[in-house]
Amino acid sequence: MDHLLVAENVTKKFGDFTALNNVSLQIPKGSIFGLLGPNGAGKTTFIRIINQITLPSEGRILLDGKPLQPNDIQHIGYLPEERGLYKSMKVGEQALYLAQLKGLSKAEAKARLKYWFERLNIEDWWDKKIQELSKGMAQKVQFVVTVLHNPKLLIFDEPFSGFDPVNANLIKDEILQLRKEGATILFSTHRMESVEELCDYMALIHKSNKLLDGKVTDIKRAYKSNTFEVGLESPDNELLRKELAATFLIKDASFKSINDDLKLRIQIEETASPNDLLMHLTSRAQVNYFVEVIPSVNDIFIKTVTGNA
Repeated sequence: MDHLLVAENVTKKFGDFTALNNVSLQIPKGSIFGLLGPNGAGKTTFIRIINQITLPSEGRILLDGKPLQPNDIQHIGYLPEERGLYKSMKVGEQALYLAQLKGLSKAEAKARLKYWFERLNIEDWWDKKIQELSKGMAQKVQFVVTVLHNPKLLIFDEPFSGFDPVNANLIKDEILQLRKEGATILFSTHRMESVEELCDYMALIHKSNKLLDGKVTDIKRAYKSNTFEVGLESPDNELLRKELAATFLIKDASFKSINDDLKLRIQIEETASPNDLLMHLTSRAQVNYFVEVIPSVNDIFIKTVTGNA
């Protein structure tokens, strides 16, 4: 697999405090990679090392197969959690200035800004000052400035902060479109539902250490427990419950149903298949609901972090 960004055994120490401990990551080209972790885990330190705001104490970062160099910053777009726009400057004036810092000519910057301002329906903001905008409006401007120079790597740190649901969906769609057009995206967030929706790969950092990483689907597959939620209809639900408890590990389940079902969570052996369970159930009851319980990213996050507390 071709990787755009590779971190090799990256450690960062501030005196006696270790902010990152021997962290290695590989971010495939054209993917959205979720960087997860509780507050203080080391995510921001890692992002600052990529942006060369600080340097690693040990290890190295490779961008497109080569050690990261100072001029590589032009190939990176960074949307920080703490926004960095000058409040007293006008939107258009500031966007032009920041675009030229990224190597665009004034004419090219104007053309690209016109495209993005029209795309996000913010043409009327050109002569407004940042301090006149709401947090969400300023966030839109910051997003445009981040993606304007078509960088190889986009880093979004809590990109949906300050957005209402409508604009959060708008930015989510733009992020997906950027990936479709070939961008590689590092996505740091506390919103687990965003990881479910957007990310192809993820890594979890906790107390400076990487606890897991890989393809989201592979991680979820590794954490599943062969558990199924079922809704069953029979003449005697209590008798059915006792029969099933003699064969399987069962618990009561809670899900919405239009039927007055016996609702259970049933765990089967690793060697058994869903078909085995389904055949067993259909021989004893009418099956109105049958679905495998797949752990969410939030479930995995909580289980991994609490398990390593």
